[in-house]
Amino acid sequence: MTSQVLLTQEELPERIRKARVTAEGKLREQLEVLQEGFEHNHAKVLRAFQAEKVSSYHLQGSNGYGLGDAGRETLDRVMARILGTEAALVRGQFVSGTHAIAVALFAVLRPGDHLLSVTGDPYDTLEEVIGLRGQGQGSLLDFGVSYSSISLGPEGTIQYALLEQAIRPETRLLLVQRSRGYAWRDALSIAQISELVDYIHRLHPGILIFVDNCYGELVETREPGDVGADLMAGSLIKNLGGSLAPTGGYIAGRRELVELAGQRLTAPGIGGEVGATLEGQRLFFQGLFFSPLTVSEALKGAIFAAAFWQALGFEVHPLPESARSDLIQAVKLNSKEKMIAFCQGLQKGSPVDAHVLPIPAGMPGYGDEVIMAGGTFVQGATSEFSADGPLREPYIAYQQGGISYAYVKLGNILAALQLWQDALL
Repeated sequence: MTSQVLLTQEELPERIRKARVTAEGKLREQLEVLQEGFEHNHAKVLRAFQAEKVSSYHLQGSNGYGLGDAGRETLDRVMARILGTEAALVRGQFVSGTHAIAVALFAVLRPGDHLLSVTGDPYDTLEEVIGLRGQGQGSLLDFGVSYSSISLGPEGTIQYALLEQAIRPETRLLLVQRSRGYAWRDALSIAQISELVDYIHRLHPGILIFVDNCYGELVETREPGDVGADLMAGSLIKNLGGSLAPTGGYIAGRRELVELAGQRLTAPGIGGEVGATLEGQRLFFQGLFFSPLTVSEALKGAIFAAAFWQALGFEVHPLPESARSDLIQAVKLNSKEKMIAFCQGLQKGSPVDAHVLPIPAGMPGYGDEVIMAGGTFVQGATSEFSADGPLREPYIAYQQGGISYAYVKLGNILAALQLWQDALL
């Protein structure tokens, strides 16, 4: 079965055809609101480019030490404007979002400090950074930083009573994971982050608030920086890369904290003043400019996917009509066989490696085997469109990204067809 067959309404099995029609109808109900959000964020990004006078010579990149790279410095300022922060550090030297987050945490935490997660234990790849798994690898725990967490409440809200009990005299930083990650929960909204910032800055002014902003950028019309978060980080092969950034990540926030992150990324005394941008600088600028559009298209695809799989009888999170603060759409498949078939079918809608069958395998940073689908031009670029998840009960696939709504819709239809073909639907 390839993407050239069974794609018209007449050729689809009746059950899948009806689910597609239902999903398209539910998406149409939200198109006006999605368009308003896209236009707001497009204007915000355009204003940032114009305010910093982005010019053609900023796109050329640098080599060697990268000293005096005006493009790199301008991109930092553009990013800071978009994220509502004093400063930003945008670098291709960040190998992933996890790397950017780790740099930020190591930059501001010191031996004896306490790190408190207020959204439950974080995404799998941060467990070894903190020291929840692995020993002697240079984790925060190895360097004398203690850790604890409190879970979100039943309605996905921060539990302030538990927060007060968990704060210690040595608590230095609150970790907020905005996205759902690999958890069956709501993403944290900007309104919730704003409430937390106001509460902590008023009652505990010595505590920093750090936001793992992965998958959340430009989903709403405000960012954590707009509501006073002290520091945040994310990946450029997710939302803000616009599917063009070839690698990289960012850290943004209060100027003195971003400067500390620069010292950690390179070396004390060097900081963010060096770092060649090579030939990728145009792609960072162009991808950032395109990102409001790709995020908007991904949101359309996520809403379609939620309604489509719900119509096929599967539990989904968030629901099609729910407010969103990240790009991730979770589908609970309830069996290993269905999860593998789901990912293998979705892979068939990819422009790259459509002929490859994803299988579960171990991955660096993960405790369980993981299956990943997504034939992307940039390896692992979830901004393009992908689905993955750990092979553990209840077998949930997490979709993210999408260059276009049509791309996401086709991938989901092919995933359903794979389940149907394997007699799992």
